[in-house]
Amino acid sequence: MDPLVTTLVVLGVIALAGVVVVSAAHRKQTGAATGALARETIQRDRRGRKRLGEMFSHRRHGRAWEMEQVRTRREPPGEIVPVSKAEPEVYVPLDPEAVGVTRRQFFNRSIVGLMTFSLSGFGAAVVGFLWPQSTGGFGSKIRVGSISDIKAQIRDNNGFLYVPEGKMWITEYPASALPKAERVYSEPELVGMRAGLIALYQKCPHLGCRVPECVSSQWFECPCHGSRYNQVGEKKGGPAPRGMDRFAMEVNGDTFVVDTGTIIQGPPIGTDTTGQEPAGPSCLGAATGGHA
Repeated sequence: MDPLVTTLVVLGVIALAGVVVVSAAHRKQTGAATGALARETIQRDRRGRKRLGEMFSHRRHGRAWEMEQVRTRREPPGEIVPVSKAEPEVYVPLDPEAVGVTRRQFFNRSIVGLMTFSLSGFGAAVVGFLWPQSTGGFGSKIRVGSISDIKAQIRDNNGFLYVPEGKMWITEYPASALPKAERVYSEPELVGMRAGLIALYQKCPHLGCRVPECVSSQWFECPCHGSRYNQVGEKKGGPAPRGMDRFAMEVNGDTFVVDTGTIIQGPPIGTDTTGQEPAGPSCLGAATGGHA
């Protein structure tokens, strides 16, 4: 036999013998430890088992317990104490609102509430927008001042007076042009013209740019698209579809009042009651303007 194999077999036998010896020694030690219980320990175990027996001795099991339960059901009951009769209460149906609402009712009422709130807010905004303004400013009647003072300011400002509170230009209307004006303009316009004044809306009728004055030509000239108007707002050139819009005017004694809440559409193309020609060069390309 090969010496190597022989050596391996011998080593395996020795290892197996060592395992057997160790196992036998361990069993011996465990048995010695188990069998060496003290007397006090054994007595404690016995007393514990006795107490457990006393605790469960009163319980009946099996057939005896069943017979006891049957006997209890067959015994006659004790004395029955009658219960006094109570007066019946009147039935009152519950209020559905007090009981509560379902989830669907909750969402439905929430949606209706939100819609009501939104519509109320929208309605209030519309009413506020349409409600006439009781205070001064654009959209109300503005007391510009006395007629004589206004004419003096126009002359001091080279023929034009701008009133920012009313977004308007005020210029003088010549008395010599009144006969032609009577055939063209409405009564709310003629009231101011007879007093020698006219109030023009600053917005160009073409695309809404603010129309500035041109001192050199003594006309209104829109820098956005080149529309031009004479000193009383009648169209003289450019793409505008009509003359400058104007406001209704009133004269109370010597006081000139302009109703900026009443805008009157400007005169049609070709209207020329004053015959005013440009007094000098045009300002187009040099002036600046903006939207009204």
